[in-house]
Amino acid sequence: MISKKEWQLIPNPADTGVAISDSGTAKAMHLARVCRSATDLFNQQCWCWGRDILRPEGNWLLDIGFQRIPPPPERKDCSSSVYQLLLSGGRCVVLRGFGAFYGDPCFGGVFLSRNKFEPSYLSRPALDCPPWSDSDLPKMEQFSPGNLGRCLDLIGGFFQWVHEYEANVLKRLGLEYRRATLSSWPRGKRTLIPAEEFAAAWQRLSSQFSTALVSHQ
Repeated sequence: MISKKEWQLIPNPADTGVAISDSGTAKAMHLARVCRSATDLFNQQCWCWGRDILRPEGNWLLDIGFQRIPPPPERKDCSSSVYQLLLSGGRCVVLRGFGAFYGDPCFGGVFLSRNKFEPSYLSRPALDCPPWSDSDLPKMEQFSPGNLGRCLDLIGGFFQWVHEYEANVLKRLGLEYRRATLSSWPRGKRTLIPAEEFAAAWQRLSSQFSTALVSHQ
């Protein structure tokens, strides 16, 4: 679980010279708690995406419209493909084993790391190139009071998309499929969200981020 010291959506006032009121600090701490609750859930989701790719009946991501982008032959530092899905309104989802990128022309883009839930913000809604490794990611921007609202919109939108993804898995592949997927997750000390609660957990997180966004405005 990511520590409070590691996760900061708003820079320390002492470092930035920006004064944050007691109310603003409380809101930021509330948001940090919401993000920490997403850490294990997102790691669990990344595992499920990997198993969905390897589904014996066929690659589920390709079945629902994802494009598979393999690394070029000269890239010896990686062997796995990137998966990209174009959504309505110019939005996109990019999946990789170490995290995911979600872009929206209205707000920019956000990258979510698998093992340390520290969203990184990008003012552009698309990546320059597929992230075959973390070195392919562009230089991300620091969070600030000016871009925090856009970042919350992006994270909430991504969580809602994941909810819809998992709801579709249950509808088309069945609850037993997702239970079997999670039964092999090497979770260690991470908290397991049962298959029957998985989709709803993402919807709850999306709502919590929407609430945090309203309180930020």
